[in-house]
Amino acid sequence: AVAMEATQRRQKLSSNGGASETTEEPAGQWGRAWEVDWFSLSAVILLLCTAPFLVFFFVMVCDQYQCSVSQPLVELYSGEATLRSIWDKAPSFTWTTAQIYTVWVSFQVVLYMCVPDITHKFLPGYAGGVQDGARTPAGLINKYEINGLQSWLITHALWYANAQYFHWFSPTIIFDNWIPLLWCTNLLGYAVSTFAFVKAYLFPTNAEDCKFTGNVFYNYMMGIEFNPRIGKWFDFKLFFNGRPGIVAWTLINLSYAAKQQELYGYVTNSMILVNVLQAIYVLDFFWNEAWYLKTIDICHDHFGWYLGWGDCVWLPFLYTLQGLYLVYNPVQLSTAHAAAVLLLGLVGYYIFRSTNHQKDLFRRTEGKCSIWGKKPTFIECAYRSGDGGLHHSKLMTSGFWGVARHLNYTGDLMGSLAYCAACGFGHIHPYFYIVYMTILLVHRCVRDEHRCSSKYGKDWKRYTDAVPYRLLPGIF
Repeated sequence: AVAMEATQRRQKLSSNGGASETTEEPAGQWGRAWEVDWFSLSAVILLLCTAPFLVFFFVMVCDQYQCSVSQPLVELYSGEATLRSIWDKAPSFTWTTAQIYTVWVSFQVVLYMCVPDITHKFLPGYAGGVQDGARTPAGLINKYEINGLQSWLITHALWYANAQYFHWFSPTIIFDNWIPLLWCTNLLGYAVSTFAFVKAYLFPTNAEDCKFTGNVFYNYMMGIEFNPRIGKWFDFKLFFNGRPGIVAWTLINLSYAAKQQELYGYVTNSMILVNVLQAIYVLDFFWNEAWYLKTIDICHDHFGWYLGWGDCVWLPFLYTLQGLYLVYNPVQLSTAHAAAVLLLGLVGYYIFRSTNHQKDLFRRTEGKCSIWGKKPTFIECAYRSGDGGLHHSKLMTSGFWGVARHLNYTGDLMGSLAYCAACGFGHIHPYFYIVYMTILLVHRCVRDEHRCSSKYGKDWKRYTDAVPYRLLPGIF
C-alpha cells in the first residue's frame, strides 16, 4: 500500500525515442497491472499449462518425425500413435546431461560475476563496465556490470580452442543431448521462477518495487519483484535474459552445423546463412547491452515465470528451430535464393539497427542532431503526471520514424523471415518463429500505442496523423 501511494520520479521515454523527461507519477500507475481481469488470468493459466508442451512438441517432431508438424497429429488421430508412445520414444533426463548443463550455467555465472569487463577499454564505441540502469518505480537507479560481449567472446574462443586443439568434448555435444537438455533447462526455469516468487514475499531486494495483484497465478507468471538481486551485482533479469540463453544461441547453431558435417560430410549454405544472420543479431544484442538496460524488459517487466522460464527454455529451444530443422532436412539453396535470403536479413538488420540508433540519438541530444542530413522534425507533446504536474516530450517525425511508428519492429520481422526462408519451403516447422514474432511484435505495437494514447491524448492524435502507419507504410 505504501508503494502504491508513494510518488516516484523517473525518466519518461516516448514510444519513438522522444527526449527524456523527468516526471512524477504514482507508483501504482507504473508497469504491469495491479488488478487482473478474467481474460488476462485465463491467458496466463493457458500459457503456464501449454507453453512447456509446445516447446516439447517442436523439438520432438524433429527427433521422431523429421520435423513434420502434421505427421504426429495424423498418427494420433488414426490411432497409430498415442501420447504415451510418443513420450516413451523421447530421450529421458540423464545425470550426465545435468552435469553438462550445471557446468555451463556455473561457467556463465563466473564470467558474469567474477570477470569485470575490459573490452570497453580497447573497443571504440562499446559501452561496457559499470553502467547505470533506468530509474525504478521506487526511485532507485541500479548499477550493472555490462560484460556480455566479453563473456560471449571468451565462451566462443574456448569453444573454438576445444574444437581445434583440446578435444575435451565433441562440437556436437549440444545437439547430441538436446532433449535431455530440455528437461534440465525446464528444471532451472521453474526453479528460478519459484525462487523469485518466494523471495518476493520473504526477502525482496526492494519491497517498494514489488507488485502484488492478489492472484497467485498472475504473480507467479508476470513476477512480483521489479529487479530481484542476490547481493549487489547478481541481477536476475540481466543474467537470465543475456546469459546463459543468448550466449548459448550461437553455440547451439554451431553444434547444429557440426552435426550436419558429421552426418553428411558437408555444411549446407542454408546452415551457414542461419548461423551468420543469427550471430549478427546476438552480437548486436551484446554490443548494445548497456542500451538494453533502457528497454521494456528492464524498465517495465517484473521478473517471474515469463522471463525466468522463457529465457531458460523458450528462447534457446524455439529461437533455434531453423538450425535444428536443417540437421534433419539439409537444404542446399540456389545462389539466387541464398542471395535473396542474405539480402533480406541484412536489410532487415540495417532498418532495425538504424531506426533504434536514430531514436537514441534524438533522445540523447533532445532533438539537437541531424537525421538523414536534416534537422529532425517532431511534435511537441504535453502530458500530466499523477501529481498533476505538466510535462513535455517530443515525438520524432523524421527519418525512419517518419516512415512508420515502429519501423524497428518491421526490420526485426524482416530478419526473422530471413532465418525461416533459409530453410526452404518443404515444411512449416521452421516458420513457427516468424509467426510467433509477428504476434509478439504486433501485440507489443498495439499495447504501446494504447499507453501513448492515454498519456498524450490529443497530441498523440496529431502524431498519428503525421505518421499514419505502424509497421508497413501504406498497409498497416
